[in-house]
Amino acid sequence: MKTALLIALRYLFSKKKHNIINVISSIAVSGITVGTASLIIVLSVFNGFEDLVVSMFNSINPDLLVTPKEGKTFELDTLTEQRIKNIPGVLYYTEVIQENVMLKYQEKQHIAILKGVGDDFPKMTKIDSLVFLGSPLLKDGDLNYALIGNGVAYELNINIGDLLSPLSVYVPRRGTRSVTDPLKAFNNRIIIPGGIFSVDIDYDEKYIIVPLDFARDLLDFKNEVTAIEIGIDKKFNVKLVSDKLKNILGSGYVVKNRFEQQEFLYKIMKSEKWAIFLILSFILVIAVFNIIGILTMLVLEKKRDISVIWALGGDNYLFRKIFFIQGVFITLIGALSGIVIGGIICWLQKTFGFISMHSADAFVVESYPVTIQGFDFVLVFFTVIFIGIIASYFPIRKISVSKFHQND
Repeated sequence: MKTALLIALRYLFSKKKHNIINVISSIAVSGITVGTASLIIVLSVFNGFEDLVVSMFNSINPDLLVTPKEGKTFELDTLTEQRIKNIPGVLYYTEVIQENVMLKYQEKQHIAILKGVGDDFPKMTKIDSLVFLGSPLLKDGDLNYALIGNGVAYELNINIGDLLSPLSVYVPRRGTRSVTDPLKAFNNRIIIPGGIFSVDIDYDEKYIIVPLDFARDLLDFKNEVTAIEIGIDKKFNVKLVSDKLKNILGSGYVVKNRFEQQEFLYKIMKSEKWAIFLILSFILVIAVFNIIGILTMLVLEKKRDISVIWALGGDNYLFRKIFFIQGVFITLIGALSGIVIGGIICWLQKTFGFISMHSADAFVVESYPVTIQGFDFVLVFFTVIFIGIIASYFPIRKISVSKFHQND
């Protein structure tokens, strides 16, 4: 093994008789370097976007969400509520009422989802950081304010601060069967637009957030809720708290953590990331397989050396090992160079954000987000090496020293 390694290193760094081999070798190494760096950069950017989306949803979604297994509303007795609040780790307990409503602002109308929330909601979430226009307050004394998704505000052309133009909220009256008089078929309340928030395009185009009392009054609810949102102390394990919560509530309720609340979104993001990884890996295969041409030409160039070493006792296995090691070394140089370059570019982007997003005014970040994960570096490195090993094996698997000797 040591002999093969030393000869392979000698062949790798020695000047070739035919300059075309040097050119092809440089192209192969450059191709592997660029492909490896591209994989690192793309995976890191996908990680950045994933962390950004997750952090945005975590700013509005609770640690645990309780909904009824059947039906739309439910009502917990005082004892059960107190038992939930007394679970170690439970910091916030927020009752929620959610319903489809029709909004009217001046002459414009829009269908949205009204979400009535309790007093703990602002403490449990980071809604104040999501409100980019107006105030995050939901109540100020006896006045109720609505926090409106950016998409909803755009559709209604809402003017924050215009107290003379309140937002009208309409919802079908409970128990109404006849629609001969449309005015009697709907409950209607007005509320002042207090702020506009942005979480995600889908969320922004659907939701307005209002105080729980306003939602109950609009929907003629007494103590019913559609969900309970629970905030957990970071020092406690969410799963353990979830298990205790399930034991208290029984089988009639569904308890979801943050991942389960946005399970489809998280799966889509993961699928997109690995789909891009596979596509770039196929492109990398093309670059790595230049090694086949390099080793084939190198075997022909070293025909005289092969004959000499064969005369000194070398065999087919030795020569196959020499050129195989050389192919792996070419891959290794390209892989390490690509990882270093890709890592530096990601660090620079993360630190300085020199590549900006053209639509930064319509998004929450000014430059492409980057999150560097060690696992991605390890995965890319071994993927490139694996492809390089396969590419190095093909041109040398049938090397026969006796043929070269006969030709000489």
